[in-house]
Amino acid sequence: MKIFNSINDFSSNKKTILTLGTFDGVHIGHKKILEKLIQQTKDEKYESLVLTFFPHPRMVLQEQSDIKLLNTISEKIELLENIGIQNLVIHPFDEKFSRLTAEEFVSTILVDQFHIHKIIIGHDHRFGRNRTANIDNLIEFGQHYGFEVEQISVQEIDAISVSSTKIRKALSEGNMALANEYLGYDYFFSGTIFKGKQLGRTIGFPTANLKIKESYKLVPKNGVYVVKSEINNKIVFGMMNIGYNPTVGGQDLSIEVHYFNFNSDLYNQEISVSLLHYIRPEQKFDSVELLKSQLQKDADSAISYINKL
Repeated sequence: MKIFNSINDFSSNKKTILTLGTFDGVHIGHKKILEKLIQQTKDEKYESLVLTFFPHPRMVLQEQSDIKLLNTISEKIELLENIGIQNLVIHPFDEKFSRLTAEEFVSTILVDQFHIHKIIIGHDHRFGRNRTANIDNLIEFGQHYGFEVEQISVQEIDAISVSSTKIRKALSEGNMALANEYLGYDYFFSGTIFKGKQLGRTIGFPTANLKIKESYKLVPKNGVYVVKSEINNKIVFGMMNIGYNPTVGGQDLSIEVHYFNFNSDLYNQEISVSLLHYIRPEQKFDSVELLKSQLQKDADSAISYINKL
């Protein structure tokens, strides 16, 4: 997959079939649309192109927005590449871009820059300055400039919006089964392992402390999870705690993973963690001994779950 960090960077010697959107999560609803794109470019007469934006438009246009995203940019790239998209344009979204009129967007970007043969778009898509243009305007532009417009059905759009809503809600509730069903893959995040207080190793549960650099990445509900990572080309299972470590007076949110049957130095490594199952909410225990006892029960629960996979 070719990646372009601006609309102006894109170039191709073929006409394109394009879709655009935030595609946050790249979930099963999105995949239906993206598969249409890929299917229509299989004969190699045209190239598939996805246009997305960063920062998320709501981060720019809504000052008070605290939106959390299902994917970081690097995660989204990985997911789109795995699907088979040929070209991805990640355009920097800013107020200047938001002020483009509908016709400026169509003529200078879709036609002049992307050389589109067809755009696949939702029936309710609005675009241009103040989002004043709709699908009917786009069809008229298509007739004028010589490209096709394929509308995504109401049912497919509803599936996408329902999926996004349900995924966020499920993650906030620790319902990994539902979240992962709608995603079509196990929800994951990546971060760098750093040296923490090393309290875990004093009670027999050494942990890898994960720091996620992207503040906009959605972190699921606090609690204990069954997780897996690929480390040195091997799948390693473990359990993870998201929370504040109240038993030992923790103040900051931490993400700590205890891997089973694993004893390698991971400091400063970038690790991806997939969340499989929610075990329990975070609790404050009256003593470290009670915490240790509960962690053993958590480990037993996690291993029992893993053995059934």
